[in-house]
Amino acid sequence: MNGDSDIFFELSEDFIKNFKWKQPKWGPLGYVTYKRTYARDLGSGKTEEYWQTCKRVVEGVFTIQRRHCYKNKLPWSHRKAQTSAQKMFELMWEFKFTPPGRGLWMMGTDYVYKRGGAALNNCGFTSTENISTDFAEPFCFLMDMSMLGVGIGGDCKGAGKLTIKEPKLGKGWKYYVEDSREGWVDLLRTVLNAYAWKGNMPEEINFEKVRPFGEPIKSFGGTASGPEPLSEMINDIKALLDKRVGDKITSSDIVDIFNLIGRCVVAGNVRRTAEIMFGEIEDEEFIELKDPDKFEKELMHHRWASNNSIFAKVGMDYTKFAERTAKNGEPGYEWLENAQAYSRIRGKKDNKDRRARGGNPCLEQTLEPYELCCLVETYPSNHKTLEEWYETLKYAYLYAKSVTLVETHNELTNAVLLRNRRIGCSISGITQAFTKFGRRQFLQSCDEGYKKIQEWDKIYSDWFCIPRSIKTTSVKPSGTVSLLAGVTPGIHYPVSKYYIRNIRFQRDSPLLDILKESGYTIEKDSYSPNTFVVSFPCVEKYFDRSIEDVTMWEQLENVAQIQEHWADNQVSVTVSFTPEEGKQIKYALELYETRLKGASFLPKKEHGYKQAPFIPLTKEKYEIQIKDIKPFRLGKVKDTHEQTDSFCDGESCSVK
Repeated sequence: MNGDSDIFFELSEDFIKNFKWKQPKWGPLGYVTYKRTYARDLGSGKTEEYWQTCKRVVEGVFTIQRRHCYKNKLPWSHRKAQTSAQKMFELMWEFKFTPPGRGLWMMGTDYVYKRGGAALNNCGFTSTENISTDFAEPFCFLMDMSMLGVGIGGDCKGAGKLTIKEPKLGKGWKYYVEDSREGWVDLLRTVLNAYAWKGNMPEEINFEKVRPFGEPIKSFGGTASGPEPLSEMINDIKALLDKRVGDKITSSDIVDIFNLIGRCVVAGNVRRTAEIMFGEIEDEEFIELKDPDKFEKELMHHRWASNNSIFAKVGMDYTKFAERTAKNGEPGYEWLENAQAYSRIRGKKDNKDRRARGGNPCLEQTLEPYELCCLVETYPSNHKTLEEWYETLKYAYLYAKSVTLVETHNELTNAVLLRNRRIGCSISGITQAFTKFGRRQFLQSCDEGYKKIQEWDKIYSDWFCIPRSIKTTSVKPSGTVSLLAGVTPGIHYPVSKYYIRNIRFQRDSPLLDILKESGYTIEKDSYSPNTFVVSFPCVEKYFDRSIEDVTMWEQLENVAQIQEHWADNQVSVTVSFTPEEGKQIKYALELYETRLKGASFLPKKEHGYKQAPFIPLTKEKYEIQIKDIKPFRLGKVKDTHEQTDSFCDGESCSVK
């Protein structure tokens, strides 16, 4: 062997043959969602089937472990690894747990082995607090990680700390943009540094090396957006900063640069990203950034690219913020002091996260600047007993912990990631678990499950000779990943027992003909000329109540209880409220400010959108909808991958 790069782990062929060319028990939308989103190209005109994805993912996890042990001369038992790997495969196959969308798409690929583990992580955070010494770095981190599929949070702590200077022109300097993620980020760094006098501005920027729109990106997957979004982003940032020469940078400048980068990343309908921006409660400029009466042009152009939240403080006056939230759902709230002081909120502070400065776009992870984190998802309601779920937690934990063994390409990230080893073992289908097992019993089981994870963290951290994870549990909002397993996302309630789930497909998707032949309703997308909408009639199992039947107060109490019994990171939630409840948000925040770490809100109102993602149905209409639907002809599905995952894996915090 020439080094650990020669080391791979393989599942036994005798084991794999039990799953070859078979299908698992998909959720109602599982197979089509998997093919649309997560199945990788096999290079033969077809994409993976699920057994191949499970094989790639599990072999990737144990290859990472084996390489770590080889590199550090630690014990390794192939027999034990084979037994554990087979069990992990079976649990994925049975949808007892799944990696995040990031993992389904990237784990076990050459990209990870050659370029590091950044693309395996769901979420990250960066701070502008030190932009007086390095103006470009927070923005470059955002662009770099967003292009790898990581949802990023940022703050405005750099406001007032840097004077924007008129760039010095590098006469005769013709800058050629390299056709790579690194090349795009380097251009952004060059331009931003010029406004801090850390380099000159190129006299000409040439984009001829950047591949045109629609060409495949072989290493990472997906297709190219062409040079136009990058060129437009650079021109917009230059126009913004040119107007600010001689002035101190403001919070609106910071947010606008973040948002222009996010707009660039999602351009061309080939990527999705997620951003959250945090502002201070005293910063009126930040609070008004999305006021449509004052900034309609900016909002339509780029300020839609982030969810905006405030760093709330226990004991503050919420009046003016709650009024804005009641109107349009923003700002959201992050009680950073709670996130820093508490793991699970159970009355005793441990101050583990005193260095944390923010969170990710969906607010399920507390994070330090430049920290990334991997999430993994478990589905208690897909288990017969809660004792069975405890066993699953071991393998879900092991997936996430293994990701922390892989260094990234960013030194600042490694300095935090390798110290904290933060992971997020998440739960989806929480409201279904309440119904199936009973609320009290499930909450008690969350306590027991948390203890199990801490026990496994001690055992495996000792084996790998690495620090124990600073925090281990969270609740992510889920999204398309939970569709594979057929469970409700995260802590949220379903819209109805019977409903239409509308899913968008690219115009040239081979799946469209198959779905049409199977009897599904297909329409042109009312908002995008290159997209079609397929309507899937669905019915919820373990249904108790819909979101329309649950008050804002009960939703908040659910979050507080899961924050107490399960999540030592955070619980991602979007609390739905009626117009009458909107008047009570101030009082709700006052009551729950010591029991939560973060929360966002969404008004229950007639949105007016055509082809909305969820449309409630009556039982009678559901039965009419499914009457003529036939099973998929699975063997006809060929090369289909058209959409990468949703970064934090949550549709409520994704930007499409």
